[in-house]
Formats: sequence, structure tokens, C-alpha cells
Amino acid sequence: MTGVPRSIETAVDQAKAATRAAIQAGLPRIVVDLNIPELKAMPIAEQFYPLMTELELPFKMFFPDAGAAALARRDWDNPEFSIRGINEFKGRLEPDDEACLIIEPSAVEVTDVEALCNEATGKYVVMLNPKLEDIAVVGIGYAARQLRDRFLSTLETAYYLQPLEGATLLRIYPGPWQVWGEIADDEYELLGEFPTKPSTEAIANLFADEEDDTSDGTTPPAKRPQKGGLFAELGQFIRALTQ
Repeated sequence: MTGVPRSIETAVDQAKAATRAAIQAGLPRIVVDLNIPELKAMPIAEQFYPLMTELELPFKMFFPDAGAAALARRDWDNPEFSIRGINEFKGRLEPDDEACLIIEPSAVEVTDVEALCNEATGKYVVMLNPKLEDIAVVGIGYAARQLRDRFLSTLETAYYLQPLEGATLLRIYPGPWQVWGEIADDEYELLGEFPTKPSTEAIANLFADEEDDTSDGTTPPAKRPQKGGLFAELGQFIRALTQ
């Protein structure tokens, strides 16, 4: 399941495969990020958490607050595993717990998330769609650098999917970060690979390089629509999941 996914289900399958590989490689702090506008995390979490059962990892799930946790318990018919708000984790981890799944934590909860990760030594922590860096909350300058150096730099992105304008940024562990360009409806070409997440400038340079390569007119330039094809391909699934 490599390349740009054509549905939310395929993206979740890719994310599960990448997370499985990361856990089997022994990575303790794992990030899964489906960076798609308006996509709600709750239905994705429902599709994702069975991976923990498949791997036979006793786990606990945490949401940003107790209300979201209660809603998940209700909608999922009170599953056997524990579902709590992230601020309720203290004293909740048992010696036989082997993993924690944190759903959509924000910068507001970053202190609690960091504390949980520190307490979960020897266990796996998987974060689904985290938004831990918010300048309005964590600030800029020294405090933000401290947070990145002390905590955020310890996280490994196992899966990342972000539609861009005419392209898609994708990472499937253990592979590199990839930029895929849309050349036609439902057709993509691999424009470049990076060992770490590429900057906006690095991605822009890929398109600049491609334009230079085709400037002699021997090869027609690739089609670049105003919005990435992934938006169109996933539109019906996004609408279904955000209702």
C-alpha cells in the first residue's frame, strides 16, 4: 500500500501498517497524522485502535478531555479497554499496560501528554492527529525551543498525509518523506524524497526544478490543478466522516 491513498480507508490502512512497523522496530513515541481539513478524529480512532488488539498490546486510550472520552465510550458501546481524558491519566497506567493511544491532543494538553510519555517508560505511546505546537499557546522563542528539544524532538512520525496545492506530502514508516505531484486525474508522480519532513521551501523547489527540466519544450509540463487531487478523491469520505 505505497503511494498516495485514494480513500480514507486506504489512508487508515497505510497508517496502521506504518505504526505496526514502528512498534515492531521498538520506537516508543509514535505520531500518526492525517492532516486533512475537516477530518474528524473520532471515526479515524475507531478504525485505528483495533491495531493494538491485533498486536496483543494491552492499552489505554486518552482524549483531550473527559467529555470526549465519555462520548467515545458511549458511541463505541463501552469497550473493554479504558478510555479517559488526558488529564485523568495519573495513577491510571498499570504495570501490564503496554501501550497508550492519545487522540488529537492539542498544545493545551502538551504538559499532560509529556508527563504521560515520561510515565510510560518501556511502553508505546501512539498519538493520532496531534496538534502540540501552537504559537498562541506555547509561545515562541526560548520556551518553544525548550519544548521542541525536550519533548517534541523525541516523537517519530510513522505516518503523515497532507494534501497540498497540486501535490501530496506523504510519509509511511520506515520509508522516507515523499512529495507526490498530481499530473492528471488520479495520477501522481514522485517528485522527491527526504530523510526528514521537508520545508515549504524545499517542496516549492521541487516544482521549480521540474519547470526548469521542461523549459526546453521537449516534455509537456505536468498538470497542476488549483487543489490537490486528493481532496477530490477523498471528498466523499471526508463529508461522510464530518457529518
